[in-house]
Amino acid sequence: MHVVVVGAGLIGVASAYHLRVRGHEVTLIERAGGPATGASHANGGMLTPSMADPWNAPGVWRDLLRWIGRADAPMLLRPRALPALAGWGLRFIRASSPARYHDNTLRNLRLAADSVAGMARLRAQEPFDYLADLGGTLKLYGEARAFEAGLRKAGTLAPELITVRPLDRPQVLDLVPALADVAHRIVGGLHFPKDESGDARLFTERLCAAAERRGVRLRFGCEARAIDAGGGRVQAVRTARERIPADAIVVATGCHAPFLLRGCGVKLPIAPVKGYSITCTPAADDATPAPLALPIVDDALHAALTPLGASLRIAGTAEFTGFDTRLDAARLGNLRGLLSAVLPAHAARLLSGSVTSWAGLRPMSADGVPCIGPCGPRGLFVNAGHGHLGWTLADGSGRLLADLVEGVRPALEPRDYAPQRFA
Repeated sequence: MHVVVVGAGLIGVASAYHLRVRGHEVTLIERAGGPATGASHANGGMLTPSMADPWNAPGVWRDLLRWIGRADAPMLLRPRALPALAGWGLRFIRASSPARYHDNTLRNLRLAADSVAGMARLRAQEPFDYLADLGGTLKLYGEARAFEAGLRKAGTLAPELITVRPLDRPQVLDLVPALADVAHRIVGGLHFPKDESGDARLFTERLCAAAERRGVRLRFGCEARAIDAGGGRVQAVRTARERIPADAIVVATGCHAPFLLRGCGVKLPIAPVKGYSITCTPAADDATPAPLALPIVDDALHAALTPLGASLRIAGTAEFTGFDTRLDAARLGNLRGLLSAVLPAHAARLLSGSVTSWAGLRPMSADGVPCIGPCGPRGLFVNAGHGHLGWTLADGSGRLLADLVEGVRPALEPRDYAPQRFA
């Protein structure tokens, strides 16, 4: 069959690739001039089954209220975004009950574990370089209570899917000697050896090139305006210049997916949640060894430091501010402050090189679990709403989506990710 995939971020490219590997005729269309220009462009660079929990943890509404207007808040709710978030926000809060939060975490974790396992097979099929590192991630804690809570939370997850190594201060320093300058502020850490990292933009670009080599037709600078349907099934994607007939259509446009789906009578609670990053690249004549060999996660700030070759990316925080992608100096300052706090001996040198600032919109479903599967007229599918787990879930989401397009029974329970759960 001919499948049109709309959106060339991580999720759309993975969907197109896996559909093509299975022998389908695939056209991938993207309004931008190339792949990975949105949320996939300069994200945290981590694949983290260890962070499968949604952001609407029990009691999150109290945190959001007390953090309103605070530039240093891990999650910042801008008052101007409140009208647009009204319906989504109520669902977000309802999904934060302990039972629903736990169930949704496990749904994400099962997909994350499947996805990261699939990455190993993908690397064997397409041995391209994307600065991959398989050494895991390290979550740091500065307070004993938070460390104990983090360890308890990790212990409630499925042990067959996630591995955690609790580390005391000396063990943390053995793993990351560069933290010696801040040893007095470290109580312990959790090492998640099955996590991975790398450059998500580079990965998306190279997977897209691999998909094209396999026969996927790429159409950049091509914005989908509407989906034509008739007789109860999809017929074509309409752009500004043409009509592209299709047997099946996959909408993988992140937080913009609801706009395209609305014309087919599909309403999905997916909202943009703004994240920031700065990428520090030392000068070409700087031969100083990279201070980190694996990503360091600051759980309190929802931020991380990720080594990417010679560069270091500091990324994170969450801002509910609608579709505004403007750079906020205070929010970027938080990330610079995190770098100085974690690596005080290296911060000035890293910040004196090339520093690239970025902000992108994570597509967050109201319950923190992605929407993957059929919706609306026959032949219409969605693969969106992955929030902060886009790269973690990308390969597994692409394979799950391909199963559902083909009508094959997936290894995972498809009802866990079905868009109809919001009906």
